[in-house]
Amino acid sequence: MKLGIFNKVFVRDSIEANLDAVAAHGLASIQLSLETLGGESMPAEIPPDLCARVQRALTTRRIELAAVSGTWNIIHPLEGAAGLPRLRTLAAACALLGTDLITMCTGTRDSTYLWRAHPDNNSAAAWQDMVRAMAAASASAEEAGVTLVFEPEVNNVVNTAKKARRLLDEVASRHLQVVIDGANLFGAGQLTRMGEVLDDAFQLLGDDIRLAHAKDLERDGDAGHQAAGTGVLNYEHYLMCLDRVGFTGSVILHSLDEARVPASRDFVRSHMR
Repeated sequence: MKLGIFNKVFVRDSIEANLDAVAAHGLASIQLSLETLGGESMPAEIPPDLCARVQRALTTRRIELAAVSGTWNIIHPLEGAAGLPRLRTLAAACALLGTDLITMCTGTRDSTYLWRAHPDNNSAAAWQDMVRAMAAASASAEEAGVTLVFEPEVNNVVNTAKKARRLLDEVASRHLQVVIDGANLFGAGQLTRMGEVLDDAFQLLGDDIRLAHAKDLERDGDAGHQAAGTGVLNYEHYLMCLDRVGFTGSVILHSLDEARVPASRDFVRSHMR
């Protein structure tokens, strides 16, 4: 396993300065937000020379590009369909950037905030809309030779590991896999069953996990929103589960500010095998 970071944690004036900060903290990889290149997270156009600049900056600093962020609300009544052509643009740029992974989520019926739960997320209609959107996105990924990794998250339509398994089976595309975040898996009342919930998630999804996130939570029924090592997630068990399924990819720190990076980095490393 490699320890990395969501690069937007470091606010800098250039991608070179941003990656200098990543390297200075001894981190091996990043999840890239295109916002750190001075534009939108999913722009309508991505100039090839900008991609080449990013790849040069990564190569000279020996930093791996683990994934690019491509998250939007895929079942939003207006933004859902509009995101697909931008995903195609992002997918086409991945080879130039130097990665084959794009992170995604499964959306929410809440039309104002991507990470807020909604009662209709559990409806059959929301599930059908989400599966159609993910199938279309996966087809676009296949055309570009990249893989989408979606996140089971308690505030989205796929809010359990069991639903994540169902989505993988229904779409049945090798270009759709999983980014796992241990802090996003606990529905209301489940913290007392932390080990069981983690074990079940990895049993169901282990073979399809391509990326992992490292943050923390202080309560169940909501996603975690705090730095790794500042909450109640059992990191020894979480990372043991990753090790047990043979995961060798990147574990990405996020939901933290720059000042917290050294402490969270050292905390996670202390539990990595």
